[in-house]
Amino acid sequence: MAYDEELADRVRALLEDEPGWAEKKMFGRLVFLLDGNMAVGVSGEALMVRLPADEGEDALAEPGARPADMAGRPMKGWLLVDPPGLEKAEDLRRWVGRGAAFARTFPPK
Repeated sequence: MAYDEELADRVRALLEDEPGWAEKKMFGRLVFLLDGNMAVGVSGEALMVRLPADEGEDALAEPGARPADMAGRPMKGWLLVDPPGLEKAEDLRRWVGRGAAFARTFPPK
């Protein structure tokens, strides 16, 4: 699966000043890590966002959000945000910020 390079560039621009950020290609996706912990990724044209379990259900009610899956299996703790939910810069910034904040709750790897 290819990923949207333009979306990847937009995410990079938001994370480039974060200490300990890195990116890695995994399973045909591009993931962004903070101190070795996955925060967000780009899967096709969608943004993958890692969230705490208690935020997942509410987040699915937001525009463009849907459950994430890998090979038809649900990915616990992750959701996808499709392009309509990412068009505005502030929406992308909010989603990336949420994933980054959750990644920062884990110890560095």
